[in-house]
Amino acid sequence: MSETNEKVETKKKKKGFFKGLKAEFGKIVWPNKVTLAKETISVIVVSVLLGAMIMVLDFIIEYGVDFLVNLKF
Repeated sequence: MSETNEKVETKKKKKGFFKGLKAEFGKIVWPNKVTLAKETISVIVVSVLLGAMIMVLDFIIEYGVDFLVNLKF
């Protein structure tokens, strides 16, 4: 008998979960096309700038390490 009650409780929990999930999805405010375009461009610009900064830093570190390794006393 207890197995049947556990199955019923599990089904109720699943239904409650999906009902809550549906309610949360109803609260989502999707951006319009203009906002989406601006945010997409911002993400691309920041990504390119960050990539360029990492590239320059990598270049500096690479040649700095090479200089130290090839240093002769």
